[in-house]
Amino acid sequence: MINNEFKHSDLTSKIIGCAMTVHSELGNGFQEVIYQRALAIEMEAAGISFIREFEMPVYYKMQQIGTRRVDFLVEGMISVELKAIIQLADVHLAQAINYLEAYDLEIGLLINFGSKSLQFKRLTNKVFKQKNQGNPNIK
Repeated sequence: MINNEFKHSDLTSKIIGCAMTVHSELGNGFQEVIYQRALAIEMEAAGISFIREFEMPVYYKMQQIGTRRVDFLVEGMISVELKAIIQLADVHLAQAINYLEAYDLEIGLLINFGSKSLQFKRLTNKVFKQKNQGNPNIK
């Protein structure tokens, strides 16, 4: 699963591996929060540093207009969004990419536990600016 063409491939592969373990143990059919709790246990066991439900501000024209919680912020640089639905749709992919852009994170994962086989997408923020470097809210 590690592909050096993808930035942070070693870390995203570890996260996906943890998600595969959760999916093989629990299967599909649970609510998203159950998978979120189980994935937290797996990532902790794998030594992956993360913040669960990390609240991040959303800005419009330099003004904060709200907040959004990312399911996991991994090692201060990778957004992980979870779903527990039968099939991922383009709207879910667009939502996850919008979060990357809003938070100025370069890499993200969209993981779906709701299908018979685990679904995941590696995401890249094509307008990444690195404006969060030094931001005390993202470590």
